[in-house]
Amino acid sequence: MKAIRPISHTDETVTLRRADFERMLLAIEEAGDAAALRDAADRKNGKGEGASADDLPAESVERVLAGEHPVRIWREHRRWTMQDLAERAGVAPLAVAAIEAHAEPGSLTACRRLATALAVAVDDLLPPEDPPEQG
Repeated sequence: MKAIRPISHTDETVTLRRADFERMLLAIEEAGDAAALRDAADRKNGKGEGASADDLPAESVERVLAGEHPVRIWREHRRWTMQDLAERAGVAPLAVAAIEAHAEPGSLTACRRLATALAVAVDDLLPPEDPPEQG
């Protein structure tokens, strides 16, 4: 890539040729696209931070809205067993089972550990405020 050289500059401004300016804008856009692709790949592989409900397929979001526990949905989305999640999070398997069954809310520590293991925000693991009755 040809170096971008200012035509002139002062302490507060830089003047570029239009072609250089457009190349610079394109490079910035491409760098942003590359970063977004890396972040998406990291989230898909369970490595990213701050994954959100937007990363779940629509059918999974519908399951959460229908009352299934988000921990179960995210665990299945990662294709992990309860044992896998328990080991990765450092949480007892029975605690994971109780949380997924809505039998226990889980401690804040357990929720944080589960969120970290699943690479999602803690808020993404909270069930809707008024989940439908489980039948």
